[in-house]
Amino acid sequence: MLKRLVITGYKAHELGIFNDQHPGIPIIKKALHNQLISLINDGLEWVILSGQLGVETWAAEVVQELQIEYPELKYAIITPFLDQQKNWNEQKQEKYDMIAAKANFVTSLTKRPYEAPWQFIEKNKFLIKNSDGILIIYDEENDGSPKYIKKLAELYADKHDYTTLNINAYDLQVVAEEEQMKEWD
Repeated sequence: MLKRLVITGYKAHELGIFNDQHPGIPIIKKALHNQLISLINDGLEWVILSGQLGVETWAAEVVQELQIEYPELKYAIITPFLDQQKNWNEQKQEKYDMIAAKANFVTSLTKRPYEAPWQFIEKNKFLIKNSDGILIIYDEENDGSPKYIKKLAELYADKHDYTTLNINAYDLQVVAEEEQMKEWD
C-alpha cells in the first residue's frame, strides 16, 4: 500500500509552458487528479514534492483541491537546499510561496544554500528512501530532468518494495481526449 508518494516530473519550461494559462496545465492536473483519487482510495496519506515549478507545483494545487474532500490527505515540500526559489522571478516566487504556505510540512534537506549538483542527487535519494512509491510525469521520447530520479527509482524498486508509476504523453493524450468528449456532451 502506498502511504507516502513522491510526485515529480518536468519543469514547466521543459514542456514549453511559460504562463498559467497554457492549455496543457489542466490536462496534466486532471491526469494527476485521476491517479491521486485512486491512490487515496487505497490509503494514500502523504504526497511529497521538492517544490520545483511545473509538475510539482501543479501537483500541490491538485492536492489542495483534493484536501477539501479528503482532509486526511497531506503534502510535504522537501527542497534540496535553502532558498531554492531565491533566483526565480517574482511571479514564480509568489507561486512557490503560496504552495509552501499551504503545505503540511516544509523543510530543506541540506539546510544550506545551493552549493553543487550533489544536493539534487541527495534529494532524489532521500525522497525515494522515505516514500513508498513515486509518480513521475515523464515520456521517454522527450528527454528532461525527471530522467535522473526515474532511473534512481527504478534501481531502488529492483531491490525494495517500491512502486513506480508513470504518466507519459500517451496518458496525457487520453485525458485530453476524454476532456474534449465531455465538452462536446
